[in-house]
Amino acid sequence: MIDLASLVALGASATRSIEVTHELTVQHAYAGLPAVYATPQMILLMEMAAADAIAALLPAGWVSVGTRVDVRHLAATPVGERVTATARVVEVGARHVRFACEAHDEHETIGDGWHERAPVDLARFVQGIERRRAAR
Repeated sequence: MIDLASLVALGASATRSIEVTHELTVQHAYAGLPAVYATPQMILLMEMAAADAIAALLPAGWVSVGTRVDVRHLAATPVGERVTATARVVEVGARHVRFACEAHDEHETIGDGWHERAPVDLARFVQGIERRRAAR
């Protein structure tokens, strides 16, 4: 077990950006819907920004995994526009880190909410996955 509070500072943050392509739209996954940035893709961008915000603060061999998401998708973004997601640490618990997240396109805020990640020892985590796979 690591002491997260001594490693991760409140306010630590990171940003990720992406250009919306057709493959990132809801239409790509669900025919008949408009070609706008898909909510799961926005959430993924927020998660990646959150992971980036604490990656360098964790001990060697540790990563963080997403455990909770509570976000709103507020506006549609068409293909060709750039989306930027920012995640900022707002709480550090014994086993999780909570982030305030926002996403913006070139015109407005398109999403906001909360995300939690749990730091894990990667080797131990992979061993657990292998044990589960073998048990099936």
